[in-house]
Order: sequence, then C-alpha cells, then structure tokens
Amino acid sequence: MSVIVSLSSIDISHEITSYPLKFILNNVITLVKRCKCMHSGKVNRCSCTKLSGNKKGKLVNMLLWVAFCSLLSTSWCLLPFVISSINNDLTIEDFQPQQIHLSIGETSDTVVVTWLTPSETPSSVVKYGTERMNNAVQGALDKFMDGGRQHRIMWIHRVELKNLSPNTKYIYHCGSPLGWSEEFSFTTWKNGTDWPARVVMFGDMGAVNPQSLPRLQEETQLGMYDAVIHVGDFAYNMDSDNARVGDEFMRQIQPIAAYVPYMTCVGNHEFMYNFSNYRARFTMPNYRDTENLFFSWNMGPVHFVAVSTEAYYFMEFGLKPLSRQFQWLINDLEEASKPEARAERPWIIVYGHRPMYCSNSDHDDCRSVNCLTRVGISLLNVYGMEALLDKYGVDIAVWAHEHSYERLWPMYNYTVYNGSMEEPYTNPKAPIHIITGSAGCQERHDHFIPVKPYWSAFRNSDYGYTRLTAYNATHLYFEQVSDDQKGEVIDRIWVIKDQHVPFAELRSQE
Repeated sequence: MSVIVSLSSIDISHEITSYPLKFILNNVITLVKRCKCMHSGKVNRCSCTKLSGNKKGKLVNMLLWVAFCSLLSTSWCLLPFVISSINNDLTIEDFQPQQIHLSIGETSDTVVVTWLTPSETPSSVVKYGTERMNNAVQGALDKFMDGGRQHRIMWIHRVELKNLSPNTKYIYHCGSPLGWSEEFSFTTWKNGTDWPARVVMFGDMGAVNPQSLPRLQEETQLGMYDAVIHVGDFAYNMDSDNARVGDEFMRQIQPIAAYVPYMTCVGNHEFMYNFSNYRARFTMPNYRDTENLFFSWNMGPVHFVAVSTEAYYFMEFGLKPLSRQFQWLINDLEEASKPEARAERPWIIVYGHRPMYCSNSDHDDCRSVNCLTRVGISLLNVYGMEALLDKYGVDIAVWAHEHSYERLWPMYNYTVYNGSMEEPYTNPKAPIHIITGSAGCQERHDHFIPVKPYWSAFRNSDYGYTRLTAYNATHLYFEQVSDDQKGEVIDRIWVIKDQHVPFAELRSQE
C-alpha cells in the first residue's frame, strides 16, 4: 500500500521564503528522500512504500502541518509540530537556550550574549530593554562539532547588543520561536575612565570540586563585580566525555556569566583538538580573527590584555600562532603605552594562564630560570614576554595554572625592584606578578617548596579567588579571598603609582 500526498499548495524549492518554514522543510525533505517520488505537472506525489506505518503517518502529519502553515502564512503554528515530529526523538530541550554567558564587545557599550542549543534553531535572537524587553536583535549561529569519538554537534549562538546606555540596568532573554531562556539582567559600565572598576579573577576551576563557585555565584548576583576574568583551565576538561563535561561546566557558571561579562584566556586543559571547545564556546573581543586566543579590552582606567601562554608549549600546532600573537602583543602594548593613551587609561594589566615565576613544588616550567613564557625560545632568542612587560611598563601580570595563590614583589629578571623598603608597591619599578589558580578542581591543591624565595611576598594554598578594584589613575586595590576560611580576606595590597612610564625610565631616576 502506498501513501500519496499532494503538495500542490506549496513549492518546496521556490515559494516558501520564511526561514523557520524552510528549517522545518529541511527535516521533511530528509524523510521524503527516502520515498519513491514522481512528478506530475504541479503536483508532487511521493509513494512511501519503504517507510514503516509509523513513519508513513509521521510524514503525512508533517506535510499536512507544512501545508496548513503555508496557507496561514505563519510559522508560529509549527511549534507543536517541531516539538513532536522532527527527526523522531528531538524534544523542546534540544531547542532551549543553555550555557548563557556575556562578554564585552569591541567597545564598552557593546555586550555580546552567547549561548548553546543542542539542535539548530531558525534564528538567534536577544530581546532586551530597561523596563520591558521591547528591543530585539538577531545574531549569528555557528555549528560546532566536537573532536571526540561521537563527534557531537552543537550550535553556538552569538548576538551583539550595541550602543547601550552607560551605567544602565537591562533585562534580557535569548532564544528563538522554538524556545526562550528565562529572564536575566546586566548593568552596563559607566562612561569614561574615572570610575572604580571591580573585577574578580581566578583560574583552574573545574566541573568537579569547583569549591569557590557558590560564593562567586552569590557575590556576582549581589552586584559586587563589574566583570569576571577566568585565567584559563575550564571544566577539567571541556572535551571530556565527548564535550559533556564542558556543557556541565558552562551550565554551572551561568548564574555568574549571564549577569556580568565573563572574560577569559586559554589554559593547558583546553588543548584537545587544537583548543576547539574553548575557541568555539566563548566570544571575546575580535574573536572572528583570533578565536579568543589573544585580545585586549578596556574597562574604566585599565587596559586588559589576554594572551595564550599555551602557544609556547603546544608546538604541534605550529610556530605561527606564537609568532602572530607576539607581534600582535607588541602592537597592542605600543598603542596602550603611548603618553596620550596612558593619560586617559593609565593601568595596563596582562593576564595569561602559565606564570613566569612560582615557588610551587610540582616542577612546572615557572620554576625554571629559562621559563618559556618569560625568556621565549632560547635557541632562537625570540618571543620572550617578560622583556615586553618591562619595556612597555605593564603594571600587573596575572597568572594561574598553579593551584594556589602567590603574590610577588615587583620584579624583573629575578631582580626585585620595590618602590621602597617601607612601601614596596608604591611607585614600583618593575611589574607585579600575581598567581591565582585556586578556584577549585578535581586536581586539588598545589603545594609550595619549604623555603620561600626572596622574590615571593605572600603565598597560600587555600581555595579562593582574587578581587581587584581599580579606583582611579593612581590606586589599585587587590585582595585574596579564602573560600576555605568562609570568605575571609587573607591578603591585601594597594598599588600606588604617580606616573605610568616604562620601568627602565623609573629605574634610571634612582
């Protein structure tokens, strides 16, 4: 017995212009192609003798819905059809937005909303506003295939909200006609550079044992931070279990990242398949060009610079990523350190995953005098980053990788250059390095060598994270929070600078 279906009311290839309808028809065509089809004038006839009774009925229902919706000239009536019919076993969860997170765009009045759906949707939309969500912006959709054995496919949605008003609270949700997220909110940054920018920084947080996560979730929703900086190593690992661990981690950080920009840099635990999960899931400034591996952004009185330290260690991906990043870093620091730039935005903070110095007992490269990120490739004598930090007067270098917290004295090339014996961080004459990799993961703590080196000012192995407040052009405030001690602040410093110039110039004044 054959099932004959008339499609005379619609022309699949020409007359249907609604994208949602085309999206549905693609799934219809998948089943139709399994039939023996004949054409007679304007009527398409499909003899589905090879389909089971259940699939015959499903095909008939699908085509009847399409014809009905076409006559109504609307795609909204397709919703129940989509939920129940597409590809046999898809449900509403497959179209529901998840893993929602924000980032700052190319300028500080742009916020990017990024999310994931397990299946393709007909559109990527953010609806937003100050009191009601009466604005709508459509964005881009990218297909991502994980490199694991199952080659799982997921869909990454990105929408840019541009020309936002400063210091304004917006409410928003995201999705498509097939499913919407719950409502979230964010507050845009203040205009200009003369305002106290508040940032929380940490690295090495996993989906298992993310001990600091509940406190970070609560503090973020209490409005304590204007941005988050995650200094590499996510989920442990994003690619694990065919990227399901990455999914779980991104869901865990949503109560933080859906409310404030969640800024990142790449770590060694993201390396699988050439860092593909990290490159696909986030949306940092200039991501279409650098795929989230290196970039910079401005916030209040601070110019932040994110680098990939992994370009020094995973040479199986070639030398070009390191060479390209290094030249970009020179160009970026040259611009940021020009007198007119520093007059407007005086502080420069570089962050990357692996530190140049550390006093941990695990024999990582930061224990080596010839640490790659510090001196570069010694055989070629190229790509050393520490010389750039010194040359361009980078004030702070923030790292992670070691599952601990360590604050160094101002230092360059193993020489301490304190501002003075009494006030070492007032007008320091070298960059200040801070290591904050103790947010919590299944690899637990990293311990320290017994004797603290002369260049190490403070160190601690508690789980925790670092807070930064950039008050103005002359004062930065750092404090380290111990989650083990129920949020107790265990370390704090003020960094005070009267002038922001290359350190060699400051040292020559002695």
